[in-house]
Amino acid sequence: MRIVIALGGNALLRRGEPMTAENQRENVRVAAEQIAKVTAGNELVIAHGNGPQVGLLALQGAAYANVSPYPLDVLGAETEGMIGYMIEQELGNLLPFEVPFATLLTQVEVDARDPAFQNPTKPIGPVYSKEEAERLAAEKGWNIAPDGDKFRRVVASPRPKRIFEIRPIKWLLEHGSVVICAGGGGIPTRYDANGKLEGVEAVIDKDLCSALLAEQLDADLLVIATDVAATYVDWGKPTQRAIAQAHPDELERLGFAAGSMGPKVQAACEFARNTGKTAVVGALADIEAIVRGEAGTRIATASPGLAYREA
Repeated sequence: MRIVIALGGNALLRRGEPMTAENQRENVRVAAEQIAKVTAGNELVIAHGNGPQVGLLALQGAAYANVSPYPLDVLGAETEGMIGYMIEQELGNLLPFEVPFATLLTQVEVDARDPAFQNPTKPIGPVYSKEEAERLAAEKGWNIAPDGDKFRRVVASPRPKRIFEIRPIKWLLEHGSVVICAGGGGIPTRYDANGKLEGVEAVIDKDLCSALLAEQLDADLLVIATDVAATYVDWGKPTQRAIAQAHPDELERLGFAAGSMGPKVQAACEFARNTGKTAVVGALADIEAIVRGEAGTRIATASPGLAYREA
């Protein structure tokens, strides 16, 4: 079975943890222990988040006052390499030596006419006072938005259109390699007026990119691994219930929040609709059970409606 596993940010850095290399490696080790259980007999692709890591590099870059900050596409490429290295090493410590690994820097095309460029909403980097944020916006051409009582830079989050490295990813899979790619939604790129490819100051949603990756790879299963066991109705209330399986139409009617489960549900529903295959949203710790069909919320067009998991 060809499986795409999209690791949420919690797989690399848990909420409230200091962003040290040691903490990130320990969390990658936990993820690797789960992924190693489903590697045998399957073709495996791993995607991942990179938001905190890009933020850290942006903060480090800001310390060099006389040097222009590196653009987001370059920071994205740097984090793909760093996180891929950690995943390769920790998985390699668990799997037989004969299992090959490859981390691919993955360029993802976006449309310059995407409406997201007219309405930047994705916060990145540190928080600033109103005065400092306005000064930086004027100096660097940034868009800014309130974040509590502070302000942050915001950038566009355009939809992914095409994954440029899809052919080498397929080749590596067909030759037995575990592939780590499309980290953080991939490196956002577009063609300029002269038909030349260039990086873009934007952030692609990692779940939508993972769904596109799984679709273009003709994957049998898309697993969106997060820090909760499933999608829920009445989350956080005494009446909350875990959804065991759902048709995409029924799941979308529940209206999940854009800032939490919404993008994961949207990505899973799009993959299920576009391919007729199954997507699962569930806990990182349950990956083995998810692949067996025993855990998480399974989304497929073959599902007649909503079914809930027994408490």
